[in-house]
Amino acid sequence: MDKKKRCTAVVLAAGSGSRMKSAAAKQFMPLGGKPLICYALQAVEESDIIDDCILVTGAKDIVWVTEEIVEKYHFHKVDTVIAGGEERYASVASAMRLIVSEDMRVPNRDGYVFVHDGARPFLTEKILRDTYEAVKKYGACVSAVPSKDTVKIADEEGFVTETPDRSRIWNMHTPQVFETKLITGAYAALEKNLRELKQEGVHITDDAMVVEYFTDHRVKLVEGSYENIKLTTPEDRIVAERILAAG
Repeated sequence: MDKKKRCTAVVLAAGSGSRMKSAAAKQFMPLGGKPLICYALQAVEESDIIDDCILVTGAKDIVWVTEEIVEKYHFHKVDTVIAGGEERYASVASAMRLIVSEDMRVPNRDGYVFVHDGARPFLTEKILRDTYEAVKKYGACVSAVPSKDTVKIADEEGFVTETPDRSRIWNMHTPQVFETKLITGAYAALEKNLRELKQEGVHITDDAMVVEYFTDHRVKLVEGSYENIKLTTPEDRIVAERILAAG
């Protein structure tokens, strides 16, 4: 049997509460009696797949998160808490520089990286297991679900120009999982070419897009769970409470 390679989770908790219409960052809002971010971190803590974790948060929140989240709830797999950037890709890029460095207790240079949004509380061991098996085979994968809705492509004036085949439309979730060398190399290329991308009007929205843009490596879609929702608006919080209540 092959030796299991190191698996590091990067949990992103550096967002704001703007669309949640809250003064507090959404990842720290209470859900079921504890901060939202605790659910993703608990899944990481209890996982047989994940070996350690980098938690990315706002620079001003590092001390509070360390004391009131990591230490209070005994998340021993959290190796370090680091400051994120203004955009999601900047937060992940910071984690990618750290993950291979000696600043980690155990650097992960030849394993796998699981990038997960801290605002997705319903991460499960099955999702982690399924993506782990896929990344071992394909080198890059994303937890996702087939779209339930018909999707329209619109022009700049809001008129429909195209209706893609719904059977080929998937909604992207996290974790997004990659070989360490692949994702760290892709993010290094992103940072090197960031000015040109901005001039071209390219907006990086997820990690798979970075791999798609800067490598020729294909990204495998792995069917996840419709319950693996991201809390973005007040309505999402109501749905999350119902999911919790249903067990």
